[in-house]
Amino acid sequence: MTASDDKFYHARVTRRVDFAPDLWMFRIQSGEHFNFLPGQYATLGVEEGGKRVERPYSIASSPAEDEVEFFFELVPEGALTPKLYKLQPGDELLMRKAPKGRFTLETANGRTNHLLVSTVTGVAPFVSFIRTLSKDWKEGRFDGAHKLFLLNGASRPWEFGYKDELTRFAEELPFLKYIPTVSRPWDHADWPGEIGRADDILRKYADQWGLDATNTHAYLCGHPDMIANSKAILKRRGFLDKIAIKEEIYWIPAK
Repeated sequence: MTASDDKFYHARVTRRVDFAPDLWMFRIQSGEHFNFLPGQYATLGVEEGGKRVERPYSIASSPAEDEVEFFFELVPEGALTPKLYKLQPGDELLMRKAPKGRFTLETANGRTNHLLVSTVTGVAPFVSFIRTLSKDWKEGRFDGAHKLFLLNGASRPWEFGYKDELTRFAEELPFLKYIPTVSRPWDHADWPGEIGRADDILRKYADQWGLDATNTHAYLCGHPDMIANSKAILKRRGFLDKIAIKEEIYWIPAK
């Protein structure tokens, strides 16, 4: 089963950064410009022994960049991540030419606050939002009227692939607040930041930032438990599911 060129890019890995033994980033070159909206995902694939395995992955890069960036977590028994994990710069993989997904920034409904809640690799679409708005702001295409509030949860400090970049953005962009939080702080006495799961600190920061159902759209991305808990908290605060809450679940938990 050979992937047809009209549906797939035969893309190449140009850069790899390993954040932890099971977390890494790829930048890939598709060979032509890949048009997508920040928050969308691309479908990547590998062909082995005549079989093609494909999975969707959120894009971390901005559409303005000339390479497409992804943040991966190794799932040891997964269908695709063990194959992607073996790839190094120069290796080839498949990428479908059509991006997909509706996990994009809602800027037309009158709410100008955007509460972004993520776990580990779930931060990827939010990195795309922020890189894109930062460039637009610096080049005069965005006036800063929409504000982003990012809660980024992980078990351990090394699981934040983008913490340094996001911290820098939060220092220079007046429309961005960024809170990384660690849920296993007892193993990391030197962690100076917030502690607890992202959904544990959701009420505290929503109150602190004045985010409510009248002025805020919520975006939940990553672990299914975090999404379920955060959704319940937001619904109790008056956020309407599907109207004021968007979600991107990264896998369905086993029953």
